[in-house]
Amino acid sequence: MSTTKHKKRLSFLEARITSTLSVSLVLFILGIMSMMGILANNLSIYVRENIGFSIILKDTAKENEITGLQNILAEADYVKAAQYISKEEALKEVMIALGENPEEIVGVNPMQASIEVRLKADYANPDSISVIDNLLRKKSCIEDIQFQKDLIQSVNENMRTIGLILLALAMVLMIISYVLISNTIRLTAYSQRFIIYTMKLVGATPGFIRRPFILSNIICGIIAAVIAIIMLTVCISYIVNEFDNFYTLISTSMLLSVYGIVLLLGILLTGVSSFFAVNRYIGMKRDELYYV
Repeated sequence: MSTTKHKKRLSFLEARITSTLSVSLVLFILGIMSMMGILANNLSIYVRENIGFSIILKDTAKENEITGLQNILAEADYVKAAQYISKEEALKEVMIALGENPEEIVGVNPMQASIEVRLKADYANPDSISVIDNLLRKKSCIEDIQFQKDLIQSVNENMRTIGLILLALAMVLMIISYVLISNTIRLTAYSQRFIIYTMKLVGATPGFIRRPFILSNIICGIIAAVIAIIMLTVCISYIVNEFDNFYTLISTSMLLSVYGIVLLLGILLTGVSSFFAVNRYIGMKRDELYYV
């Protein structure tokens, strides 16, 4: 008799281990997907914040007018960074690019002073740029404002497309993950369906019956999440070692966000799946338990 009980315990333990490992693999894939989504968002912000515009200043612009404009830009909500480039600095940049001095050809410095402005990500869109353009053109010291409107529109459209693709993939993957985890937990509940029926016979309420199953599966979900987090960490470490510049895209806050998402999904998916799996057997009669 004790041998039979021992075998049952071993069988149950093996089922738990298999279930936990299966859930951890699913959470690992979800963790990779979450990281891809966060990386795509960070990349989108980085690209948009490196798109800006040039304010070309008039040769007659006075120093106090330029200083006043710089102060306005420094306090503006839409400005990420602003850099003043004098005529001399602009000439040096052209000399480096062309390999010759245009001042020697035309006799004077043909360059104009400018302010290079980088926008914050939220304002890097055609509508905001039109408003900013109208506001700045009222300044008398400004001769022209040069926006890369086509580039900004193209970047926004591409980032929007990438975001929609990732969202669609995440939704499909979430559904598949739920089905896989639900089936895994349903097998565990199936092996204990007669225990559930016995608890019901002695007067246990559905909530009382569900509680230990849900708690035990949530604990398995937490263990599976920890395993998935370890796998993610090993994977990230390998990629960082293989690709030198990849570490610049990874931050501590991003990793903590991904780990938090994996842990939360581990708890939610196992908890919800357990609830419905146990509910199925609570409502069954004894004869029905033999044919499921």
